[in-house]
Amino acid sequence: MIIASLIGGLSILSLFIKMSSFELFILKVFISVVMILVSFGFKNLKIFMINMVYLYLLSIILGGFLYLINDTFSYRNTGLIFFNNGFSINLFIVILASPIMIFLYIRQARIQKNELSNYYEVNITFLNGITKHLTGFLDTGNNLYDPYKKRPIIIINKSLLKGYNPKIIFVPCVTVKDRTMLKCFKIKKIIINGKKIKDECLVGISDNKFEIDGVDLLLHKKIIKGE
Repeated sequence: MIIASLIGGLSILSLFIKMSSFELFILKVFISVVMILVSFGFKNLKIFMINMVYLYLLSIILGGFLYLINDTFSYRNTGLIFFNNGFSINLFIVILASPIMIFLYIRQARIQKNELSNYYEVNITFLNGITKHLTGFLDTGNNLYDPYKKRPIIIINKSLLKGYNPKIIFVPCVTVKDRTMLKCFKIKKIIINGKKIKDECLVGISDNKFEIDGVDLLLHKKIIKGE
């Protein structure tokens, strides 16, 4: 994030480069894209666009607020030169607002840290030898076991199985709506955060996309915690 901030700061050099409004717009969009990629990487287009929207919304709000305070109370400008014009009320506001901003930041950071701790890097190798690199989420509400060998069941999105037709094992499952038969299949091995899981498990197939952004799998707590 520090590197991304430095990249964003370099955009001030555009003030000294002669370019049209359209060229300046393209440059700013390019710098924004680089900042997002450096900070968060690229998972999928949806998450990338959400990050872009947040970046611009926060930039507009913060930039507009600072401009209003400086222009109204503290500074006057001649061209690109800003100079102090009396009492710096923005400094007074910063002193009052900083403790509140720090408190809100720490609280949100803790919430986000707890959420991110449930994300895992998962490598699944199917019986045909194909390995998929996926993002798993520890679903504490997933208590599915097959009644035959008491194997924990993780859930995968059906769209990730294109071109692969596994041998199906039907497992009785109780959902919020009714009782059904969940389509499951065996796998060769599963590696979570670089650690090979020795316990045998089944993979259930979900026809619906998960509501959690960027998640391909719903993991079972027994696999993660070894309960």
